[in-house]
Amino acid sequence: MTIALSPQPAVIQAETVFDAAAVARVVEAAFGPGRLAKTAERLREGRDPAVGYVARQDGRIIGSVRLWTITIGGAPALFLGPIAVERTERNAGIGAELVATCVNWAREAQAAGVLLVGDPPYFERFGFQRIDGAVMPGPVDPARLLWLALEAAAAPGGPVRAD
Repeated sequence: MTIALSPQPAVIQAETVFDAAAVARVVEAAFGPGRLAKTAERLREGRDPAVGYVARQDGRIIGSVRLWTITIGGAPALFLGPIAVERTERNAGIGAELVATCVNWAREAQAAGVLLVGDPPYFERFGFQRIDGAVMPGPVDPARLLWLALEAAAAPGGPVRAD
């Protein structure tokens, strides 16, 4: 007799160097090779993230997110992404847990705010809002450029650069 066991709940953990191949697999499955041509990649290529988190379930990585140091008009900030969750695990709240973990880390690090390129209806529930005045290093739909202020100061403006 075979008994099917339910999977364990996903656990959010800090990414380690040993997770690189699994993270690459999850991101590739979520976004495909075309992601490398996107403007957001210009802020990540050739750099290490400030921090990364993975969602592990039954010992395997099923989700990933990273934060990167950037400047916006010379003001320090963080850039979130990519966030990826295996297709079979979507709509289970794993992406939301990954985003919330990054936002908490950014608050503890006393970051001014977090920038991302993403779907407004999804990210607005975390407090992200459209940012005007931030200039990405390539084309981006302005409606998808979002900012979460972690300080009372106005959102920064100017060129967005890798830091």
